Amino acid sequence: MRELVITSTHRPAPEAYFGPADAGFLNWETLLWRFAAEKSYWLATQGKQPHCMPVWGIWQQASFRFSTHPNSKKAANLRQCPFACVHLANPEAVLIMECNVEQVIEDHALQAFVDDYNPKYNWQFTKDEVRGGVFALTPYKAFAWADGEGERFSNTATRWTFNTADINPG
Repeated sequence: MRELVITSTHRPAPEAYFGPADAGFLNWETLLWRFAAEKSYWLATQGKQPHCMPVWGIWQQASFRFSTHPNSKKAANLRQCPFACVHLANPEAVLIMECNVEQVIEDHALQAFVDDYNPKYNWQFTKDEVRGGVFALTPYKAFAWADGEGERFSNTATRWTFNTADINPG
């Protein structure tokens, strides 16, 4: 089972724009719980053209997992360029993840996906119905800040990097 390990927590750059570099960081586990509980997310992919679309998904085995039609623009982009961003649909609850992407193909992983996805969305997918269109997005970097403006934003803006950062695109 994959484990997501935080390798650094700090303020985003530039330093002069944000509050103290050593205090006020947001709690990753709290944000991740909120992220997993949400219904809708925005997914941004890149290929021949950028593509952004709302999706439903689950947090499972240290990654955000969603399904799409195997011939969709999202799927084509992710197969061409296995990096994407996912964030909450609510702009007042900011958590943005930059991710490495892998297509989920193993039977047991597809079954685990539908076992968690179906009850969350009151759906009845089978693993064969989602085969070819399930993707796992594992974050290598994440950003978040508390709702608000001014110091509320600048004093809570937090950036994390993870143990997957050695395979990010740049």
